[in-house]
Amino acid sequence: MNFPGLGILGVLAFVVALLFSVMVHEAGHYLTAKKFHMRVTEFFLGFGKRIWSFQRGETEFGIKVIPAGGYCRISGMSVNEELPEADKHRAFYLASVPKRLIVLGAGSFLHFVLGFLILVVLLAGVGVTSVTKTIGEVVPCVLNTSTGVADSKCTSTFVPSPAKAAGLIAGDDVVAINGVESDNWYDYTKIIRESARKEITITVERNGERLIIPITPAARTLDGKEVGYLGIINKLGTHKDGPIKAITNSGRLTKDLLSNSVTSLISLPTKIPALVRQTFGNEERDSQGLVGVVGVARVSAQTASDPKLESREKVATFLIIIASLNIFVGVFNLLPLLPLDGGHMAVAIVDGLRRMNAKRRKLSAPPAIDVERLLPITLAVFALLAVLSLLLLTADIFNPINIYQ
Repeated sequence: MNFPGLGILGVLAFVVALLFSVMVHEAGHYLTAKKFHMRVTEFFLGFGKRIWSFQRGETEFGIKVIPAGGYCRISGMSVNEELPEADKHRAFYLASVPKRLIVLGAGSFLHFVLGFLILVVLLAGVGVTSVTKTIGEVVPCVLNTSTGVADSKCTSTFVPSPAKAAGLIAGDDVVAINGVESDNWYDYTKIIRESARKEITITVERNGERLIIPITPAARTLDGKEVGYLGIINKLGTHKDGPIKAITNSGRLTKDLLSNSVTSLISLPTKIPALVRQTFGNEERDSQGLVGVVGVARVSAQTASDPKLESREKVATFLIIIASLNIFVGVFNLLPLLPLDGGHMAVAIVDGLRRMNAKRRKLSAPPAIDVERLLPITLAVFALLAVLSLLLLTADIFNPINIYQ
């Protein structure tokens, strides 16, 4: 059953979060530019016709009709831009290379900060569903499936599971494995998987009493590797971190998301042929493939309208989506391609290298690179991005990803 009202609410929440992320990105450019006394004339959310604006100092702030991003207009991005005589010294291209890099990179930096803070709120405030250390079920035998539990039944020819043979029961709380205590069940999973056919000891609490139980994990094949298997299914529960631990874990998750974003961008060209087939052919959309803004909004709507999820789970999923999106957009903007921030950073770096070379050779400093002369490259990149965006939009509308199939 679906709930359209909640689905619309999910889409609206995503749009608001997206626009807020854009505002944070542009605020990074604005604040650092003002810090370095650069001239900033406009700060707008959206494009097209003005809906509302106000003037504060030399900067006009406002909202435009098309909510497809935003911009912060810094004077002197091009050497050909006309500036008032009194402000010519404040042109962007006249600033030192480090200052230009800071201003250009500040937007992505704040994307990373925002993603990190969202993860802190998620881990410390909302909580996440995770595997607990409490045994919920003991599988009676070692099954011949890769999953171990799903679609087979024990017969007289099956070998009893190590957990069953050792006397583990549902309700046991695992305190330690091989004397090692951890709050994270996945630390124990690693020990178990690395101990196929090797005896280990499991310390459990049962009815207020601690028991040390020797057990030898069975060997099973998973993803082509032999791993240890006990035959237990742990209970799920909501876990919240303390403030310090939430910060530490959020840093680790942010690092993982950064790494995944880089990997995704590197593999992007290899995924385009599949996207074309999924868009214009009969192939089912790959939930791990490319997805556009409309597709992400649709996932947000699906999550909000899913009756099987508790409110906390919906909020947690939404926060993960927004955190991941911020970090991906931050990485994407650092690509060394005009008109992205990374493209302008590349120009600034080349400018700096040219100045260093001239200084080394005791020559006068060369003029700043005219980015307008790179317009053909900018237009080519813009055209590629536009084609990809249109392809994603078409796929998200006519063959959308469905996470609840």
